[in-house]
Amino acid sequence: MAGMRTVTLIGKPGCHLCDDARVVIGKVAAELGAAVEERDINQDEELYRAYWEQIPVVLVDGEQHTFWRVDEARLRRALGG
Repeated sequence: MAGMRTVTLIGKPGCHLCDDARVVIGKVAAELGAAVEERDINQDEELYRAYWEQIPVVLVDGEQHTFWRVDEARLRRALGG
């Protein structure tokens, strides 16, 4: 679908903040029709170097949106909702 927005969650297994972020991202993305992808920071050396102190990190269309905690209203605005 042309114009579909993508939200990427960069995290790791066993991260409670990642679990919290996943819930917010899932809700907002489902409501606004955005795609969601997840990346495991432990499986990507470049992501690890860039973000290891910030996880979970959320990207919107490849650009860093936030880290640690996801604000539902702010994510919604970023996605145009």
